[in-house]
Amino acid sequence: MHKRNEMMDRPVINNEVREFLRTDQKQLDGFLKDLQTEATEKRNPVIPHETVTFFIWLLGQLKPEEILEIGTAIGFSASVFAKYTNANIQTIERNPTMIEKAEDTFQQQGLTDRITILEGQAEDWLEKIPENSVDFIFMDSAKAKYYDFFPYCMRILKKGGVLAVDDVLQGGTILQENEEIPKRVRKIHKKMNRFLDLVMDHPALTTSIIPIGDGLLLITKERAIDFKRFN
Repeated sequence: MHKRNEMMDRPVINNEVREFLRTDQKQLDGFLKDLQTEATEKRNPVIPHETVTFFIWLLGQLKPEEILEIGTAIGFSASVFAKYTNANIQTIERNPTMIEKAEDTFQQQGLTDRITILEGQAEDWLEKIPENSVDFIFMDSAKAKYYDFFPYCMRILKKGGVLAVDDVLQGGTILQENEEIPKRVRKIHKKMNRFLDLVMDHPALTTSIIPIGDGLLLITKERAIDFKRFN
């Protein structure tokens, strides 16, 4: 049983537009369609269809050779990346249940030679991955850790590479005052705002927030800089 995430039910655009983006854009087929449908029915944490279609377009432009994902879950987004690119993919996951499900997902598609699951804590793996070795990073893990993971991502990412960060608008609550946020999620709210304050206007980065899903932040690394000193 997954913990209820109320942000999944709070669109950052109106419901009619969200449903249009999810149902009228080109749909997946085959195994990925079945996996998407099952995940939606079971409330498994996967990217919504509007984010899927955007990634298919984006990756077609970027043509990455090396992809890193932080937060594997059941392996849906990594499977999308594998289908629509020729990249080698590494994906970090610490939850044994998710690892087991993702392994099954990749095995059923014959993707075990292209997708490597890095089992364990993200911080440990992010320290080991070589500098300037990845073209595209997708960060979709613990939201309170985005700020902490960011310096590692910038070290790993090549110049001109893109970091995509999911769920940055927090169901539209990101602009609310801290006192208005339920106590159990105030840490996430505070750290997410701190993260956005750091990256949105930084001279070494080009950034844009796309209002799909729960807000997708795109960051291009324009030049090398050590962000660890900002922690």
